[in-house]
Amino acid sequence: MSVILEVDDLSVSYGKIEALHGASLRVEAGSIVTVIGPNGAGKTTMLGAIMGLLPCRGSIRYGGRDVRRDEVEGRVAAGLALVPEKRELFGDMSVADNLMLGAFTRYRRGERNLDGDLEEIYRRFPRLRERRDQLAGTLSGGERQMLALGRALMTRPRLLMLDEPSLGLAPLVVREIFHIIADLRRTGVAILLVEQNARAALQIADYGYVLETGDTVLQGAAGELAANPRIVETYLGLSTAGGGEGTGARTDTTTSPSAPN
Repeated sequence: MSVILEVDDLSVSYGKIEALHGASLRVEAGSIVTVIGPNGAGKTTMLGAIMGLLPCRGSIRYGGRDVRRDEVEGRVAAGLALVPEKRELFGDMSVADNLMLGAFTRYRRGERNLDGDLEEIYRRFPRLRERRDQLAGTLSGGERQMLALGRALMTRPRLLMLDEPSLGLAPLVVREIFHIIADLRRTGVAILLVEQNARAALQIADYGYVLETGDTVLQGAAGELAANPRIVETYLGLSTAGGGEGTGARTDTTTSPSAPN
């Protein structure tokens, strides 16, 4: 498969504090790549830099082209989409209006087939159809995450970046959200998934990176990482020394989805 995103030697600083130190990763078209690690590791910072929200040093090549000088809107128009950790919906607007705002850049380009895409979002997320006239601010946490995903998909992304999609959700809802993410792979969308729930992320990902204190400390096929003793003890909540919980991430095993066939 072709590489859709290449990040090399990426560094981001907040004042004199360097939050990301020369991080690198690759995302192939149609694949799911996850970045796991504890709070403060620099995961959200990495996504912000890739999206153009934060100044950075290093190389960001999307679709074979250097996009570091592109504005956020230009990156969205090129097929990059980010679902931020806080979802950032317009709470006083309806579900339908939030979804249509996701297609604003396409509308400005003169595209007029948006209703068909909206219908596809409703097919994928039936609850959004049921609540299409409801204010976004009145939705449950899981419904808000579905709306954030749907709004991002209305941009017709080639690469969808997700920042902590399981954050604050009940275990059953987390399982549903991860099934949806895994199913999106079948549409050809590449996914870069930042997640503290390492168990769930590694179950649906093809490849993974482990970020700690701004540095990439491990990488490999998702199955290999899931079997790595260090990952098992630190991030999957299973201590090889006697059953103690790991310290790197949430460890509720009921949040783990079974990857779809």
